[in-house]
Amino acid sequence: MNLKPYENHGAGDDPTAVRAALGLGLLAVGGWLLTTARPWHKPGHPLALALGWTASGAMLLCGLVLLARCVRTVHAEADRSGDAPPGPPDSSLRPSGPPSKGR
Repeated sequence: MNLKPYENHGAGDDPTAVRAALGLGLLAVGGWLLTTARPWHKPGHPLALALGWTASGAMLLCGLVLLARCVRTVHAEADRSGDAPPGPPDSSLRPSGPPSKGR
């Protein structure tokens, strides 16, 4: 019987977690800012609208870049450790049993 139901993963030694959280936060704030700077709901000064759209676009882009870098880092670590990357199973494996007759 195993008395420890969870594995010990270390105490905060994953540098990608902070970057991923920051990327998600930037995506959330950028999306919120984009929805609040809509010119069709409240006409405003063109300069204020341009600044809002530029800031939200920059936040969305930075958040997307941070998340993409985290995903690349995690997948590169899986490739180096020899783990099988997620995806379809090996096509050389055949199911057990007799071959199908087709239609």
